[in-house]
Amino acid sequence: MEHRTGGQIARAAMAMGQNTLNKGRQGLFALPFRVWMSYLLARRWLFIAAAIGAILLHFPTPTGLTEEGHIVLVMSVVATILFITEPIPLPAVALLIVVGEVLLIGLDSSDVARSLMSDSVLFIMGSLMIAVAVVKQKLDKRLAFLIVRFTGTKTANVCMGISMVSGVLASFIGEHTVAAMMLPVGVTLIRLTSDDSRQVRSLAAVLLFSISYGASIAGVGTPSGGARNAIMIGYWREFFYDPANPESWKYAIDYLRWMIFAYPLFLIQVPFVTAVLFHTFKPKQKNIARAVVRLRAQLADQGAMKASDWGTILIFFGILLSWIFYSDGIGLGTVAVLGAAIFLIFGLVGWDEINNGVNWGVVLLYAAVISLGVEMKDTGAALWVAENFLAILKPFGGDTGLGLWAAVVALTATVTNTMSNGAAVAVLGPIVLNLAVVAGEDPLILGFLTAVASSFAYLTVVGTPACTIVYSSGYLRTTDFLKAGWKMVIVSAILSLVAASFYWPLVE
Repeated sequence: MEHRTGGQIARAAMAMGQNTLNKGRQGLFALPFRVWMSYLLARRWLFIAAAIGAILLHFPTPTGLTEEGHIVLVMSVVATILFITEPIPLPAVALLIVVGEVLLIGLDSSDVARSLMSDSVLFIMGSLMIAVAVVKQKLDKRLAFLIVRFTGTKTANVCMGISMVSGVLASFIGEHTVAAMMLPVGVTLIRLTSDDSRQVRSLAAVLLFSISYGASIAGVGTPSGGARNAIMIGYWREFFYDPANPESWKYAIDYLRWMIFAYPLFLIQVPFVTAVLFHTFKPKQKNIARAVVRLRAQLADQGAMKASDWGTILIFFGILLSWIFYSDGIGLGTVAVLGAAIFLIFGLVGWDEINNGVNWGVVLLYAAVISLGVEMKDTGAALWVAENFLAILKPFGGDTGLGLWAAVVALTATVTNTMSNGAAVAVLGPIVLNLAVVAGEDPLILGFLTAVASSFAYLTVVGTPACTIVYSSGYLRTTDFLKAGWKMVIVSAILSLVAASFYWPLVE
């Protein structure tokens, strides 16, 4: 072997380095075109959406719409395209919404910041933090096993059981809470089936959508199931109720009477949820007995319930009771954040675990969408859309009878997929009830159709908090919501119209 001096070795190393540098420079000159084309291809919908937005902004402001309302509608269109195609991370879309509200609409940045941190956003954030604490204590596994004991291990039955449990709970304590509570249950069954997310994508879709859709269809079951229900009850009383007129007493809807109208509709929809999900995603795992065996083994290893387990259950039920009895006074978000703080104070979960377990991008996304929804209402954009939508349908018979009913359902379903269901009912309620009077229709029937259709937020990640929460699991794509969502909208709409035609007149 040839012996080299230190100087020779150094010169050889420098020569090798120079050769590597020269090759790197050649590579750098060769890379840009391929990298640039790859970037453009991957981000094509970002540029398409931006081009559509620029074109729409240069259109004249439609009659009856303010300039700010015009901008808000354009921003909503662009944001919807980006939500569906996802050319950039969804939290980046949220950031663009915030910037757009300041630079395009001209809002004060402090006002935008205040609109981002609403009670609903606090609730989402606190609920996700609480879910991390529940997962740490592995109570989600016990609840999952309890459900499977009643349903058996057949995947379809498990999904129907999850939808039913999610729905019954959501009809009394709100879909936001239930989605946050049930998400760890679904994720547990998915992970025990396989660690490879590609192998369980379809299974994950049917299990997770069973949670969000079950919670959504049941949210109209009772007045406490969602703010939209209380809003509609208030509209009926304000518009039509007169204590001195017995004929108007039917508009004084109480808790039990609302349930008589709406609860059967929830129960009927449960098997349809499972049928739609299985037809759409066709999971390979027809039976999850393997996951149940693993779940039973893990529960055996955990042993009996420990003090921390009982402490977690006690705190969690205390949070649920506080949501039911105190949220009207202090807000759902305050209760959720307080609950998360209690878990931290008692050492049942660490901040590092919460920081790593919570999808903060989802919190930001929901905050930005709520802020945009507020602007849709404040600028009159939502009202303008509603009035023009119905005007378009009038020549086709959409202003009376079944045509009007279908138009109201379609309009509400469209609006509720772009803003919160409470805001949708708040904006559309007065319009729909006035339309009922003008058209000679029953305001009670049209009011219930509006409230029920506001739960059809199946199409987008941000349509409802339940969808946002299950999306945070990381198993779902934004396109999955469209695949199953449009089918659920059709099924729910048909069942609602059937109820309005045959069942509601009998119990009115």
